[in-house]
Amino acid sequence: MRLLCTIICSIAWCLSMGQGLGISSKEYQQYWTFDGQPTLLLGGSVEDNLFQIEALEEHLDLLASVGGNYVRNTMSSRDEGNVWAFHLDEATGKYDLSKWNEEYWSRFERLLRLTSERKIVVQLEVWATFDFYRDNWDKNPFNPKNNSSFNNDRVKLPVEVKTHPVFTENPFFWSIPSQRHNIPLLRFQQAFVDRILDISLPYDHVLYCIDNETSVTSDWGAFWSDYIHKRAREANKQAYVTEMWDPHDLGHITHRETFDHPERYDFVEISQNNHQKGQRHWDNGTAQIERLRRLANLRPVTNVKTYGAEGGRHGHGTENGIQSFIRSVFFGSAAARFHRPPSGLGLKQEAQSVIQSVRMATDSMDFFRSKPAQEMLMDREANEAYVRAIEGETYMVYFTDGGEVTIQARTPDARGSITWLNVMESEWLLPRRIKGGRPLKVKAPEGGDWIAIVKF
Repeated sequence: MRLLCTIICSIAWCLSMGQGLGISSKEYQQYWTFDGQPTLLLGGSVEDNLFQIEALEEHLDLLASVGGNYVRNTMSSRDEGNVWAFHLDEATGKYDLSKWNEEYWSRFERLLRLTSERKIVVQLEVWATFDFYRDNWDKNPFNPKNNSSFNNDRVKLPVEVKTHPVFTENPFFWSIPSQRHNIPLLRFQQAFVDRILDISLPYDHVLYCIDNETSVTSDWGAFWSDYIHKRAREANKQAYVTEMWDPHDLGHITHRETFDHPERYDFVEISQNNHQKGQRHWDNGTAQIERLRRLANLRPVTNVKTYGAEGGRHGHGTENGIQSFIRSVFFGSAAARFHRPPSGLGLKQEAQSVIQSVRMATDSMDFFRSKPAQEMLMDREANEAYVRAIEGETYMVYFTDGGEVTIQARTPDARGSITWLNVMESEWLLPRRIKGGRPLKVKAPEGGDWIAIVKF
C-alpha cells in the first residue's frame, strides 16, 4: 500500500512538471528537449545501479549543483549491499520469481522521484548483462539453482556460466519467440520488464536502453524495444529506446542495428567509442553522426559511459577521460556522462569541474545553432584543438593541453571579444577585444584544458 501511494503521488508530480523529455525539432533533431527547450545532458555518478546506493539524495544534489542533469541506472544487483528484485524464502534459501522484493522496487521508484524533482534525466538499462555471467550468475535469482520457480527440464538454463558475455553462452538471452521460444522463462522476463514499466512510464524523464555492451543477436533487443514501445502506447506515453553494442569501433556492422533503424530505436548509444583516444575518438564520432545525417536518420546520440581515470581497468587515464567527455559534446553528442570509478571519474572533483565548465561554456552562447567546424582550424596538430561555430558570429574552441591555432573563417570586419574558460577551475578570464575581418590566431593562456569563446 505504501508503494502504491508513493507511485500515485509521483504520477501527480510528473503531471505537474510540464512536457518532460522529448526529441527536438528538425532544426536541432540530434538533441533532446526538456519541457520544450533544447537541452544538453551532462552527468557523472558514483555507480551504475544508482538506485541501490546510500546517500542517493545528496549525490543527486551534488550533481545538480554543478549543472549536471543526466545519470545512468542499470537494474543491477551484483554489488555488495544490493537487493534483488525477487522474494527470498528464508526457509528454503531460494527465490520465488512470482513474488517481488518490494525493497528493490521502492529503491527504484525513489530514484525516479528524486531525479524527476531535480529534472535529471535517467538512462535506464533493463538487462544488466554482467549480472548473468560468471560469479554474478552464481548468485542471480534467475539461476535455476537459486529459485523454486523453474522446472529446469523445460527452462534449460545452466547453473554455471564461466565465460565473458562476449561469448554469449547464457541462453537466458535467447528466450524470445524468434530464437528458442522459451515460454516458461519468457514469462518471468516479461513480468520483470512489466514491473519496471509500471513504475517508470508515469515519469517523463526516462530513457530506455535494452542491454549493457551486448553481443547477442539483434532479435533480442528488437523484441524488447518493440515491447516497451507497445506498453508505452497502451499507457498513452512516449518511450525512447536504444541498444548498446559491445564493439569499440562504431564502424562495426553491429552498430548499424541501431544506427539504421530509427523506426525501432529512438536514439543511438555510442559509449563504446570512448575506448578510442584522441583524434580517432573525434573522427569516429563525427563520421557516424554525419552518416546518420546523410541517411536522414539523425537523432540524439548519447555517451552514458565516458571511460578514463587513473588506475582504471581500461588503460585510459584521467586526462583522456576529460578530453573524451568534452570532445563528445563538441562533435555533437546529445548526452555525456562520466563512467563510475574506477573505470571513469564518476562524480569526483575533476568530473564536477568539467561538467560545470562545459555547462558554463555552452550556456554562454547559442550552442544548439553551432556545428563542428574543424575545417576552419589551421596550424593545428592532431588532438590539439576542436571547434564549434556559428560562422561569422561565435566560435567555441577547446584546447586539450594549451596550444595555438588559426581560425580560417569569414569573420565580420568589426570588433569582437575572446573570453577564456579554465576548465579545471571553472573560472572565466576577463574578456579581451579582438579585430575581425581576417584569420584569427587563438592561443591558450597556458597548458591544460581551456575553452575559448570568440564572439563578433
